[in-house]
Amino acid sequence: MLARTIGAAVRGIDAIRVDIEVSVDTGVGYTLVGLPDVAVKEGSERVRCAMQQSGIRFPGRKVVINMSPADVKKEGSAYDLPLAIGIMAASENVSMDRLGRYMLMGELGLDGSVRRIRGALPMAIVARSMGLDGFILPHDNAREAAVVNNLTVYGVDNLTQVVDILNGVPSVEPTVVDTRAEFAARQGDFPFDFADVKGQEGVKRAFEVACAGGHNILLVGSPGSGKSMMAKRLPSILPPLTLQEALETTKIHSVAGKLGSDTTLMTTRPFRSPHHTISPVALVGGGSYPTPGEISLAHNGVLFLDELPEFPRGVLEVMRQPLEDRVISISRAKYSTEYPASFMLVASMNPCPCGYYGHPHKQCVCTYYQRSQYMSKISGPLLDRIDLQIEVQPVEFDDISSREKGEPSAAIRQRVIAARNIQAERFASYKGIYCNAQMTSAMLHQFAEPDEAGLKKLRDVMTRANMSARAYDRILKVARTIADLAGSERVTSQHIMEAIGYRNLDRSGYLAPDASLL
Repeated sequence: MLARTIGAAVRGIDAIRVDIEVSVDTGVGYTLVGLPDVAVKEGSERVRCAMQQSGIRFPGRKVVINMSPADVKKEGSAYDLPLAIGIMAASENVSMDRLGRYMLMGELGLDGSVRRIRGALPMAIVARSMGLDGFILPHDNAREAAVVNNLTVYGVDNLTQVVDILNGVPSVEPTVVDTRAEFAARQGDFPFDFADVKGQEGVKRAFEVACAGGHNILLVGSPGSGKSMMAKRLPSILPPLTLQEALETTKIHSVAGKLGSDTTLMTTRPFRSPHHTISPVALVGGGSYPTPGEISLAHNGVLFLDELPEFPRGVLEVMRQPLEDRVISISRAKYSTEYPASFMLVASMNPCPCGYYGHPHKQCVCTYYQRSQYMSKISGPLLDRIDLQIEVQPVEFDDISSREKGEPSAAIRQRVIAARNIQAERFASYKGIYCNAQMTSAMLHQFAEPDEAGLKKLRDVMTRANMSARAYDRILKVARTIADLAGSERVTSQHIMEAIGYRNLDRSGYLAPDASLL
């Protein structure tokens, strides 16, 4: 007898339909075709034991299974459930009346339990687009899939519950999530607040500018000056995710298997902080079983690289293309895929190997050559792509001991949101452009052209510092953001001067203590 179940395969951050055809006929043997990987092939033993533990005998006849489309590789253990149900239906242990109306995905335990999978959200989206009545999947993934409306989602704990649903006598209730209500209720959950930061008003201002325009930022300062502490508070002043951004971000984390069992939509912007021993593949994504890397997990959020020079140069250089294109293309011999990578890069580093160059009270023991070698670990093209480069000085004792609270994140966030609203209106007719950091060179002439005094100042600084054309673009983008925060339609010399002040590492002779362009 022939039966057909419906599953899905993840490609990039989306899913495609997979039809699983099962034939149980006279003869003996078990054949699985359709480009299954090792995990799918090994599923036959899990299916056999799970069926027996659920009181259903595995057919003692010839079983032939085809996974269509046959030219798409099927990966992972999530196909155990549709394979098991297909075999049961073909051997007349499950009714076929509802079989074609549900998508089935889940890994089976030997005891018949159904275990969590990766990519439940994109699978649910494709199930709805196909017009299916529902999606049956592990209970741990139910809330994740229930984000998709107009789709009945059943979260099951074991194979018996799946059989009951398909036979028309469900023993579990559908999972229902009020997506918009939960999304609105959880948007203000932040563990850290800028109110706890003492002093460092200049750095806070730089963070405000960076968040208002979506700019990349590098902090250079001595150990203990508060670089990491302030970076961790950055998500609290970023504008809230839109529902569309939240859905896209959640899809990426779903495919990577990073969502908890109680997660519906991600409500706050992601903050990823990989260790400096990370490999290039772990950063950009890919691997034998393609998964998103850290830059994609930071999509619509922050990628924080602490101790930037400690990262291998090869790891840092792979970020150059995603920083420009905001997407990463993974091309291998057997596959090619694309992941979104529109993130805000925040990095920190010491000014020298000992960490105390430029410190007001401690003496640096590094030579000029050692400082130069340390700084050269960060390539010029990568530095060009970082819009704000800030020197962080140690906090004075009077600031540390002060009982007065700093400005709270909520107040800074309101100014950031106001600036982003101006940008949203400005770029409403430009597809894929949402903030100043994403402006093209042509758009700079239209929206960020400085006045005569500002242009003269910019020309003088760029000539003396021998800055690149990319640095010119970055300064104008930052100046446009500063003007937006001030509510100014024009970019003035004052905005240009502040933007130039955020390019510390572009200054000629930065490593010499008396170098200054301003």
